[in-house]
Amino acid sequence: MILSCSHISKAFGTDVILDDVSFHIEDNEKAAVVGINGAGKSTLLKIIAGELPADQGEAVLSRGKTLGYLAQQQDLTSHQTIYEELLEVKRPILEMEEQIRDLEIAMKHASGDELEQMLQTYTRLNQQFELADGYSCRSEITGVLKGLGFSEEDFSKEISSLSGGQKTRVSLGKLLLTRPDIILLDEPTNHLDMESISWLETYLGNYKGAVIIVAHDRYFLDRIVSKVIELDRGKGSVYLGNYTAYSEKKAQLREAQMKAYLNQQQEIRHQEEVIAKLRSFNREKSIRRAESREKMLDKIEVLEKPTDADDEMKIRLEPDIVSGNDVLTIRDLGKSFGPLHLFSHVDIDIRRGERVAIIGSNGTGKTTLLKIINQMVPADSGQITFGTRVHTGYYDQDHQVLHMDKTLFDELQDAYPGLNNTRIRSILAAFLFTGDDVFKRVGDLSGGERGRLSLAKLMLSNANFLILDEPTNHLDITSKEILEQALNRYTGTVLYVSHDRYFINRTATRILELSGGTFLNYIGNYDYYLEKRDLVNALWKQQAGQAPAAASGTDAASDGRAGWKAQKEEQARLRRRQNALKKAEEEISRLEEEDAQLTEQLQDPAIATDAARLMELHRQQEQIQKQLAGLYEDWERLAEEAQEGQP
Repeated sequence: MILSCSHISKAFGTDVILDDVSFHIEDNEKAAVVGINGAGKSTLLKIIAGELPADQGEAVLSRGKTLGYLAQQQDLTSHQTIYEELLEVKRPILEMEEQIRDLEIAMKHASGDELEQMLQTYTRLNQQFELADGYSCRSEITGVLKGLGFSEEDFSKEISSLSGGQKTRVSLGKLLLTRPDIILLDEPTNHLDMESISWLETYLGNYKGAVIIVAHDRYFLDRIVSKVIELDRGKGSVYLGNYTAYSEKKAQLREAQMKAYLNQQQEIRHQEEVIAKLRSFNREKSIRRAESREKMLDKIEVLEKPTDADDEMKIRLEPDIVSGNDVLTIRDLGKSFGPLHLFSHVDIDIRRGERVAIIGSNGTGKTTLLKIINQMVPADSGQITFGTRVHTGYYDQDHQVLHMDKTLFDELQDAYPGLNNTRIRSILAAFLFTGDDVFKRVGDLSGGERGRLSLAKLMLSNANFLILDEPTNHLDITSKEILEQALNRYTGTVLYVSHDRYFINRTATRILELSGGTFLNYIGNYDYYLEKRDLVNALWKQQAGQAPAAASGTDAASDGRAGWKAQKEEQARLRRRQNALKKAEEEISRLEEEDAQLTEQLQDPAIATDAARLMELHRQQEQIQKQLAGLYEDWERLAEEAQEGQP
């Protein structure tokens, strides 16, 4: 055991955050701390890290073990470059390397006992240098920086010029390079794109040390942790397994608790009815029996009703009218900001009922695309057409659709003047804004509160086409799950940008990956995307490499246009190949199911005596198996062509 947390309690004034929380962490164990916003997750990490005292209890680290802590916000000030800042972590190794080099020079001019002593020191230092991975120290720094999303051009940027998110990534890199025995990470994925999160998953999964993570990224937690510590109304509960296992066990536990609560309530009501009936007889014996039952009833320890996510925040998204089948058509869309080229010649079709997720690395233009669709940013080229009866609703991750000087009440009333005061208050209450909260200024709200207010406005819009930019940012896990349920029940169309892979996996019916200035289409959720990504990207790169390169000078425009045309043809060919492969897979699946059903019928004793029926079933099965044989050949050919990139 590397860490023991015993009976930790913490309150701020009358607000009890942690109440007698206990758990332990084993060597090399990976654990998550989960709970709604305000449950005390960050407070717990600060107590473990020694940055905040507990009112009661203690967190004890095993003797000789080291601890590293990454807070959500980093106040990193330095005039060094990013690379120099991380190199500083390896200062002892660098100084050892300097000593070794100095000894190599000095030994050239030494002899006798002095040389012998130098050789011993040199051998000892070399052994220490190798044990500390000194030879790979600089390549390790480069690998960590690239893994966290920094390009080599970024290495020379000064720390003082970085954004808050970039500083957090630098601090995370420094922490990983120090290799403490236990790492505490508070929302480490907040400022990482999907590729960086995937890299961090692999790094932490292979990390030879213990890790405690606070994160709202459930996919990330699923891939890393084997223990979940839940904080709920001050109490701590420990569940073994990853996040999905915890979620399932939590649901089972709640179901059992709800069943026990309802059974007890039923028994209480029954006893109360019996007592009332006995009293109504107004006889001495019946009154004594009623009093006896009342005493028994008073001794019952009444169970508390289990809380549910839907008891707290309620999201009901429903369109006012049904749109046409073609919801959004984009043709030949292009956008650049000066020398920064985002995308060109983009064609996208969105159909009614689809839930389409846009994914890609940071800075590729995902949010820009949504802003172009919402006419907040002009396109350089191309055309955007909405279908018939399409009513859009937009959720902006920066909450630019909110007015910072208005109160929450005025924000909704001004947007929907037809609503009465009671309706506005009930909507705000559904999103956890009650009492005097409704008169707070929007500008004074936290990021999570602004997100909830934006969702409240979205719910009132009754739109049939929702356009969402990072809708899960600042939401706790419970709120994310409520939003997932709302979107899955929604009968309209959804287009959204998100880096929350668990959310995408639960809600998306199609994924558009923005990569290399173009969109690659995957008809499925995030797991399907992962399964097909390498194949599609390899094909796309091969096909793009065959397209004629754009010329320079005066011929650049015409030749470039021809190059793009060829590229678009290759894209279309790739899409056709993907569709043919998918159709073959679906047809094979259908026929295999029919074949299995026929086999079951042939084994039915009732049919065994019916010769005519048997012959008919055999004939049908032979026909299906012949079709399957042809489809298997077609599938193999299509898969081979897809793999080799042949026309």
